[in-house]
Amino acid sequence: MKLSKFCSEDLITFELKSTDKNSVLQELVDLAAKSNLVKDAEELVKDIQEREELVTTGVGYGVAFPHAKTKATKGIVIGFGRSNAGIDFDAMDHKLVHLFFLIAAPEDAIGAHLNVMARLSYIMKSEENREKMMKVTSPGELLQIIDTVE
Repeated sequence: MKLSKFCSEDLITFELKSTDKNSVLQELVDLAAKSNLVKDAEELVKDIQEREELVTTGVGYGVAFPHAKTKATKGIVIGFGRSNAGIDFDAMDHKLVHLFFLIAAPEDAIGAHLNVMARLSYIMKSEENREKMMKVTSPGELLQIIDTVE
């Protein structure tokens, strides 16, 4: 699965400005809203925050996958943000999160949504991949990493 079909270079930032959980969610949604697939950024941030209240999407190892199935998008969209300083995101391992993949999917995209989540989880399990993501300097490089990891 080529994840880059859900993410474009303008949906990637290596310099998140946020310092707390709610503001990083807003910043990631603002980034994802650059996609013409996002119909309603306000609804998307509300849905992402509601999902986050159920259980944290900070999975550990400095990684979080905030996500939602929502009416606010008409296709799957991935936004990526990196915080070199790290953000307290209530991660399961209680460590700061540096790498964020926001995933927005239409309500009827059950299978595809889960496949994207599974693929990103698989990629981010590798310490080597996480280190690459912390060092990458161009959006094109990041997209190449998420597309070529075996």
